[in-house]
Amino acid sequence: MEAITDFQKIAIGLMGFGLFFLLFGVLLYFDSVLLAIGNIMFLAGFTSMIGFRRTAHFLFQRQKFRATFFFLGGVSLVLCRWPIIGMLVESYGFVLLFRSFFPAALGFVLSAVNIPFLKAFVSSSTSMV
Repeated sequence: MEAITDFQKIAIGLMGFGLFFLLFGVLLYFDSVLLAIGNIMFLAGFTSMIGFRRTAHFLFQRQKFRATFFFLGGVSLVLCRWPIIGMLVESYGFVLLFRSFFPAALGFVLSAVNIPFLKAFVSSSTSMV
């Protein structure tokens, strides 16, 4: 397993702040400025994390062209101050881009039930008494 470099730690921070600004922008009734900052920070963090070349290869594959078009089109709509339509288009593109990742993420979340302290919490919260 490779060690995480300082540059990758900064990229994780950028992605985290980007997600925070996106969530905060949605909570504040689709504030276009916060959504734009969140989009830019998330994309900068994602690009910094895996590298420019790998990001371009991931986004511009032939089978992912439609997903990339919707995702980047949604980002550009948010930057043009159409936040609700832009977030809808961007969300559709995000789901199309990362749909192969969702089963792995779901498997990880479902395997969290095997963690001892979470297992006790989940089993106690599902009782109907």
